[in-house]
Amino acid sequence: MSQALKTLDASYRVRAIPPGSARYWSWLFAASPARAPLLGIYALLAEWNALMDPSTEHSAARIKLEWWREEIRRLAAGSPVHPIGAYLASLPRADEVDFTPLTLCIDAAVSETSGAPLERGLDLAPHAWALRAHPLMVASRLATSDPDEAGLEQCTQALAVADFLSRSARDYRREARAGRVPFAVDELLAAGIDNADLCADQPSAPLEYYLQQLRERAERDYGIAAQALLRPDRSQQRHLLVLAALGLKHVNQRAPSRKFSAVQDMLLAWSTARRAR
Repeated sequence: MSQALKTLDASYRVRAIPPGSARYWSWLFAASPARAPLLGIYALLAEWNALMDPSTEHSAARIKLEWWREEIRRLAAGSPVHPIGAYLASLPRADEVDFTPLTLCIDAAVSETSGAPLERGLDLAPHAWALRAHPLMVASRLATSDPDEAGLEQCTQALAVADFLSRSARDYRREARAGRVPFAVDELLAAGIDNADLCADQPSAPLEYYLQQLRERAERDYGIAAQALLRPDRSQQRHLLVLAALGLKHVNQRAPSRKFSAVQDMLLAWSTARRAR
């Protein structure tokens, strides 16, 4: 792998860290060694998230994700061809880090694009870990040679579950109207929620109660993520603390002023990173 750090094309950078987004603030206030790895991993996630979007045609998304699976194998072997892969391969610690856990994210993305629902609530955590925890752990391993693996795993897994729950509670209607079941089937059956409830303009009482339960679970997991890292690691992994703080802030937020919210997010991200330092 190249020892000269490559630059990432501006178009990939913008998608990776859209100004004002949680990813942007976590990258901006990250420890210096973490910023380049975060940019690369966020760039990958941006490409894959676009393929998982309900507006993307399923067969096209599946073909592209299978190409990305091969690209991750090439990256693990030290011979990527995509600009994002080449960027990650050029990072100083790329030779020491195992990239193969990223294929678990591809597997989860393929499952999402297929529209196959989670059958059990117990399946949610492993699915969320694959989508988000493994990529975040790869980014952290690219940034530092000796992270606290137990604390890092607990933090990223809690973040992944909280983000998945928060996203599901926020975007469920769009997913349902695209023919997807955004929640675990056994939980929907137990709550007495059907497809008509998920597609309706206004949530029914059982659905509103269920959504609130999801938000409360997300809040708990964001809290776990914020406390999981040992004190010596909090400074180097402060981007994770920023993600947890911003995620917690937005769990129950409806439609605040975008400009005002952006200022609040910046201040919260800055103060969270400053305390971690």
